[in-house]
Order: sequence, then C-alpha cells, then structure tokens
Amino acid sequence: KYELKETGGQRGYTSFGKEHAKDSSEGDLKEFWHFGQEVYSHEYPQNVHVSEIPDFLKIGLKAYKEFENSGRNILKAIALYLNLAEDYFEKYIIDGNSILRPIHYPPIKNTNTSAVRAGAHEDINLITLLVGASAEGLQVLTHQGEWVDVTAIEGHIIVNVGDMLQRLTNGVLKSTTHRVVNPVGEKASTSRYSVPFFLHPISSMPLNCLDSCVRDRKLFEDITAVDYLTE
Repeated sequence: KYELKETGGQRGYTSFGKEHAKDSSEGDLKEFWHFGQEVYSHEYPQNVHVSEIPDFLKIGLKAYKEFENSGRNILKAIALYLNLAEDYFEKYIIDGNSILRPIHYPPIKNTNTSAVRAGAHEDINLITLLVGASAEGLQVLTHQGEWVDVTAIEGHIIVNVGDMLQRLTNGVLKSTTHRVVNPVGEKASTSRYSVPFFLHPISSMPLNCLDSCVRDRKLFEDITAVDYLTE
C-alpha cells in the first residue's frame, strides 16, 4: 500500500525486481524505500508516513539530514581539489533533490538466474554516500576494466562520483561504475541490506563543464540538472 504511483517511485516503497540498470532488461534482485527532501513544493512529492511504525519517517528524515550534511562537507573538499571556492556547491545543494534509499536484497531463491542484485551502472547524481552494507557483494570497475570487491569498513563511508559531477568536471572526476553481485553457496540464502544516499543538486544547477577542467575540448553539452535527470 506504500508503493504509490503518484510519487513516480521517488518516495515510499518500490517492490522487488522493478528497477533495472539502463543497459539491462532484467530487474535487479532488490526492494527499497525512498526518503526525500522535506520541502513542500510542486517539485518534490511528499514523504510517505508508515502508520504501522510511527517513528519510521522521523528517524528516516533525521538520517537524511545527517547524510546531507556529510555530503555537503565532502563536496567542500572536492571544490577545493578542483580549485573552486570551498562553498561553490552550497547554493546548488541546499534543498536539493537528494534521496536516501534503504535497500533490501532478499535471499536468492533461484540460483540459476542471470539477474543480479544490482546490475552494472553509474549513479546520475553528484556523489553517492554508501554506508551500512550488511554483507559483501559491492564491486567497482577499475580503469583497467577489472571488477574489484569493495570491502566495507565499519565507521567508514564509501563515496562514488556520479554522472552529474563527471559532466561538471569534463571527466576529470569519472563516474564510478559499480554493481552488486549475487552471493554463492550458503550466503545465497541470506539477505543483504545497504543504505545509500544519493546527493542531488537543485533542478536549476547548470552542469556545464567547468572552464578549468576543459583541456582540449568539452566532452559534454551544456545542460541543467533537471533536464539531465529527465533525459
């Protein structure tokens, strides 16, 4: 009852197998929930209250704000690395279209399936904060074309560069290709949980390549965040 068509999947529940990587026709072996910006406007749908768990939304939004603040600080460091003003991203990410997504990867009942827990993809946003994985399975693709296991360390956050930051930096910072592979043996009968935070800017942010990042030519056309997301 919390999978609401009117939110377009941006808030509330998304059922098992519904999402898939853009280059795959098979659904990922996962289900998830979306918390979003608590800013009421025509642009953002409202968050979904779970009547069975009264504190669910309150705790989710508290976590959301903590992730959002962490992401802001990481972007300050990235801005300095790019020789920009430390607060370059601030006006673009306050009240941005970020998403907190608790994910459940259920036990795999059909071990002969070609579907995976999350197909190879890049995130579309500026940066993604990955925390809370309860089991292995996350892999990233190296520049040499090799898949490498990512081991989550307690107390650490893994940060992925997204497509929007790649466009902004003209490919100086490359979007992280990653996937979640299926466990084998006895581990296939266990669940996996993770809680990524996708840091998005406001819709009007221009993703035009920074002049300082253009060496020979621009790799990407000028576009705004909302137009790129819609595309």
